[in-house]
This record gives sequence, structure tokens and C-alpha cells, in this order.
Amino acid sequence: MRRRILLVDDEVPVLLTLKAVLEISGFDVDTAASAREGVSKLHTREYQMLITDMRMEHDVAGVEVIKAARAADYHPAIALLTAFPVAEEDWQEMGADKLLVKPMHTRILLQQIEDLIASHERKLAALGLPTTAAKAPAKTAAKKKAVVKKAVVKKAVVKKAAKRTLTKKLAPTKTAVKKKPVAKKAIAKKVTKTAVKSKPARRRT
Repeated sequence: MRRRILLVDDEVPVLLTLKAVLEISGFDVDTAASAREGVSKLHTREYQMLITDMRMEHDVAGVEVIKAARAADYHPAIALLTAFPVAEEDWQEMGADKLLVKPMHTRILLQQIEDLIASHERKLAALGLPTTAAKAPAKTAAKKKAVVKKAVVKKAVVKKAAKRTLTKKLAPTKTAVKKKPVAKKAIAKKVTKTAVKSKPARRRT
């Protein structure tokens, strides 16, 4: 299953570049160009990770997005992306799991994202909390079951329609079979009548 990440940043060039890099690396990426849009998407879809900028509509807009992610019942990993370094105790207090400082080399960025997702999944498992990865098999199984059920119903409908069509095609044939002896009887009667007419008269002695 492709892991889903939500990117929130009001700098469109940064947003699109990071989205392209992550998608090439096998992630499913949604984007939001404001804190408000980011919060809305967190409420409508499930993500394994959130990467959000800090300064957007205002200097601490990223905190609103982090709070929304923390309140989500699917528990995504959270990274704070910023060009302005923040003290470790500050970004941890905000609720972030990792601080990503831009610009950053692509290879290093991808490695940090992979490490964060893996460590976050382990942390959730240790706490006995559900994870997006754990939910995936159940959803896939349910989807597969629905597809199989739909196929069975479709097959039954097609079979019924075929049977109905076959019955209609056979109906005229049955009628013809019933009428055939009548025609044969009429021919036999005609032959007998002709034979009687053509029989020579017996001579008197």
C-alpha cells in the first residue's frame, strides 16, 4: 500500500517540488496551501504523516495544523518544516515528532521521512494504538469481499438473462414441432384421395 502524506505550505514552488520528490519515491501525496486547508484535509482523509510549514497565514499557523493532526484518531507522524530553526523543546512542545529545516538535500529528507514513519509506527504499536498500516489489510479484505460479491450477483443476472433469451429462441421451434404432424396428416389424406380416384373400375363378366 502506498503511504499517504499531507504537505502543508503556502509557498507553492516548495509544495510542488516536495510533492514531486515524494511521489517519485513511492508516496501518495496530498497538498494544502494554507493551515485552514490542511486542517480540513486532516478531517476528511487518513494520513501516515503530516509535514507542515510554520509560517503561513500567520507566524504560528503551523501549530493549528499540528493540533488537528494530534486530535485525529489515526495518529499520523508529524514533521514541522521550516526555514527558521526552532529550539528542540519548542517544536516538541508544539506536538511535532521531527523538525525538518529547508532547504534540505533530497536524499537526507527522504531518509528522515522513512525513519520517522518507521519509528512512529513502532511507538504506536508499543502503546497499543491503531495505525494506518494496521487498518490497511482490513480495508483491502473488505474491498475484495465486496468485489467478489458484486461479481457473483452479476454472474447470476447474466445467467438468468441468458436462460430467458434461450427460452424465447426455443419457443417458435416447439410450435413448429406441434404443427408438423398436422401438415403431414393433410398430405397423407391428399395422397389417399388421389389413389382412390385413379383406381380402375372392375369389369363385369
